[in-house]
This record gives sequence, C-alpha cells and structure tokens, in this order.
Amino acid sequence: MTNTLFVTLQAATGGANPYMSFIMIALIIVVFYLFMIRPQMKRQKELRKFQESLQKGDKVIIAGGIFGKVFDVKDDHIVVEVSDNVKIKVVKSTVLRDSSDLLQK
Repeated sequence: MTNTLFVTLQAATGGANPYMSFIMIALIIVVFYLFMIRPQMKRQKELRKFQESLQKGDKVIIAGGIFGKVFDVKDDHIVVEVSDNVKIKVVKSTVLRDSSDLLQK
C-alpha cells in the first residue's frame, strides 16, 4: 500500500525528491489532526464530563430534541421530567447539553 502511494506520488511530482512527497503527506496528516480530530476529541471529552456530572434539577436536552429536567440520576441512566408528572427514563449518553444555555440566547 505504501509502495503504491509512494510510486503514485513520485510519478505525480515528475520524479522529484521522494522525501518532499513524504513530508507533504506528513503535513497533511498533521493539519487534519490539528483542525479536525483534536477539536472533536475535546468536544467529546467535555460532553462526557457533562453527562457524568448531571444532578437532580438540571435542565437538559435529550438527543431526540426533548427538553426536560433531571428528576433522578442512576449509574447508567437518568429519569427526566418532561412535563408535570410525565417522566421518562433515558441513557445518560443521550443527554446532549444543558438547556439553560439556550434560554439565555
């Protein structure tokens, strides 16, 4: 696989320095990491931290777009009150964000 890629790059550059082709590929990988992969990992880490710190009374938005207030917190799921005396049990990983952030905008 790498030989095929190397030969293709060498043919495309007209037989130029093969180390320059390798450096260009490395730069592309670094740019992808810095601008795409790293920020996504940071967002996932913040979301996981938020989901683990949920407490009773927090206003949240669930993945389906449902607004509610945390009624009870268990190990892997929470009970969300979406209306008066209407409670649903959801997995913690479906909680996307704190709805109080949206209300301020």
